[in-house]
Amino acid sequence: MKIKTVIADDEVLARQKLRQLLQNEANVEIVGEGANALETIDLVQFTNPDLLLLDVHMPDMDGFDIVSALTANRQIRLPKIIFTTAYDKYAIRAFEINAIDYLLKPFSRERLRQAFERAEQQIAASNENGGSKKHEADGPYANRLVFKSKGRILFLPVTDIRWIGAEENYVRICVDRESHLLRETMAHFETRLDPNCFIRVHRSAIVNLQHVKEIRTDSQEGESFVLMQDGQKVPMSRGYRTRISQLLAH
Repeated sequence: MKIKTVIADDEVLARQKLRQLLQNEANVEIVGEGANALETIDLVQFTNPDLLLLDVHMPDMDGFDIVSALTANRQIRLPKIIFTTAYDKYAIRAFEINAIDYLLKPFSRERLRQAFERAEQQIAASNENGGSKKHEADGPYANRLVFKSKGRILFLPVTDIRWIGAEENYVRICVDRESHLLRETMAHFETRLDPNCFIRVHRSAIVNLQHVKEIRTDSQEGESFVLMQDGQKVPMSRGYRTRISQLLAH
């Protein structure tokens, strides 16, 4: 069994050192390297690794924030975690979140092999039990989004989202006093949201029912729209009107 592994460390030399230590391990397949938090989160999402070698000190977010972000996204299968760091003070916290191991730099090839043996055993046990599910106990939908916007790393509860609009290859997330542009397709973004709370009202618009005030039809144009509680108007296609009316009635 090949252990699909992502290496996350902001130092190039540290990533190279890990590759060198792992190059003769026949059961290890390195599927990507992340130099910062967002790269790491994207890599885990798109490569679906079994194991993440994670430095504690990373740009923008530390290793624990990265784990929190991965946990918050229920579309991601959380890999096993081995922390790699030069600091021993985070060890207790690492094991509180069920890390496989905590490696203090510099560590030897033999010490890394021991950690991988533990990881291999846990991955095998998980596969025997049907594999690691995507946060099955919490449901399939995200309750928080993590992304970079205007130089910040945001942890945004989905309940704060008022509506989402499509703009070519992006989606615009509208919250209270601002909006955020993410490179994402509308169709994929919709799969991350609970359909009992978020509903498509137009091919280019999704609204949060908790922030909807009413449905209106323009008396002159005859076009329907969703009036949000903050006064914003979101266009609504005729085909979506019946469904949203039924949901609002309940």
